[in-house]
Amino acid sequence: MAVPKRKVSPSRRGMRRAHDALKAVNYQEDSHTGEYKLRHHIDLKTGMYRGKQIVEPKGDY
Repeated sequence: MAVPKRKVSPSRRGMRRAHDALKAVNYQEDSHTGEYKLRHHIDLKTGMYRGKQIVEPKGDY
């Protein structure tokens, strides 16, 4: 059975866990509808992206 040769120090353990934190989602208010959406994503309510109509809106959400 594999056993660690040395104890992992708290500093080393913390450095390993440095990337495990949850990050806040970056929402941005849409200038046309005023609703929050993710950046670089199509607004599903209107079907607009960067001022252009990309997809037809399906209806009320």
